[in-house]
Amino acid sequence: MSGQFGFMKSIGASDEAVATLNDQPILFTILVVVLVGIIAQCLLIWYIHFATLKPEQRKKKEKKPAGRK
Repeated sequence: MSGQFGFMKSIGASDEAVATLNDQPILFTILVVVLVGIIAQCLLIWYIHFATLKPEQRKKKEKKPAGRK
């Protein structure tokens, strides 16, 4: 089975899945957009968590003595 989404067969997609993607490529676009949106939301949540930490909640870096390497 060839076509625009023939590469999906090599990563484990069935013949029916490849045929569906070749027939309706908007499904692949929607999948990619949803995954990018979820990743963006996770990054935003992490940034809000990091930016709103109180100073006493942050890990302080330990200073090493100047004479030691």
